[in-house]
Amino acid sequence: MADNYLEKRYEEVFGNGGAQKKGSHRPTPSIDNLLAKNRSHRGYEKSRVVTREELERIVRVNYYIPSARNQQALRFRLVTRDTGADIVLKNIRLGGALPELHLPFEGTEPEAFIIVCSKEPESRYVDMDAGISMQSMLLKAVSMGLNGIIICAFNREALTEAFALPYPPIAVVAIGKGAERIQLVPIHEGESQTYYREDGTHFVPKVSPEELII
Repeated sequence: MADNYLEKRYEEVFGNGGAQKKGSHRPTPSIDNLLAKNRSHRGYEKSRVVTREELERIVRVNYYIPSARNQQALRFRLVTRDTGADIVLKNIRLGGALPELHLPFEGTEPEAFIIVCSKEPESRYVDMDAGISMQSMLLKAVSMGLNGIIICAFNREALTEAFALPYPPIAVVAIGKGAERIQLVPIHEGESQTYYREDGTHFVPKVSPEELII
């Protein structure tokens, strides 16, 4: 086995655009940095077009991640600007806690999607796999300089019919270059956890780490 096998495998999984050039000092993003950047964006830059090849790279992480009972029930339909993004957009809802804003704002709509389907009936094991899968895909997207959001409010029947899906969809992941300012706000147990916006910044309340431990 080659001495740098593990290093190459790490780069394949977490992706920094392949091996770094000799003499490059670009640090590998830590998991903490990736998590901090992995915020749910509801608006995206139209100038940054996400390609099918990029979506394929994101979905590839599913080869490496764990699966409950190793059932590997999830399957994925990739949708880009040219292959039906407008159809997906008409059948999803974003910003449920801020209905008065009618998110996403015009001109910031996502135009690349991963429709997550399951070969098995939805269960706690499928839901567990879906959570691991979508978080891993979003972390991969962040490592590529992109962002995303998990969408569970969508018209299942319409997407199944429009894309002739062989398995029922259980979620949709939007991918793009985020165009929003998002800030975490530490809160105490029992305080409101509803996200809100002020002066163009999207604030996300998070229970402080110290209070997460029981």
